[in-house]
Amino acid sequence: MRIEHVAVWSRDIERLSAFYARYFQATAGAMYENPVKQFRSYFLSFASGARLEIMQRPALAAAAAQPAQGYAHLAISVGSEAAVDALAAELRADGYPLLDGPRRTGDGYYEAVVLDPDGNRIEITV
Repeated sequence: MRIEHVAVWSRDIERLSAFYARYFQATAGAMYENPVKQFRSYFLSFASGARLEIMQRPALAAAAAQPAQGYAHLAISVGSEAAVDALAAELRADGYPLLDGPRRTGDGYYEAVVLDPDGNRIEITV
């Protein structure tokens, strides 16, 4: 078995898709739309075969200000510590919040933690 994809809600699927395409080389498929359900989505594919679905509906609840039960972050491996450092610096320079790192964690990961445009946590790791 394998995880087929992970999905996240967004109020602006074009902006979020462009973010993952620019910084993580994701490729967006065609937009899917269901007018009856007022639903739109993009599937983003990564070179590894992993996929992320970015979904939108008109009425979305605001994100939790504090950690809440459920998914906590998306970890994306970029291949080397130098790549973690470079991408973290690029994202910070472009105005995205760098929450932690780059650093070696207690469990041995080398990572930086940033927020995407919707405030979702991303661990950039080796």
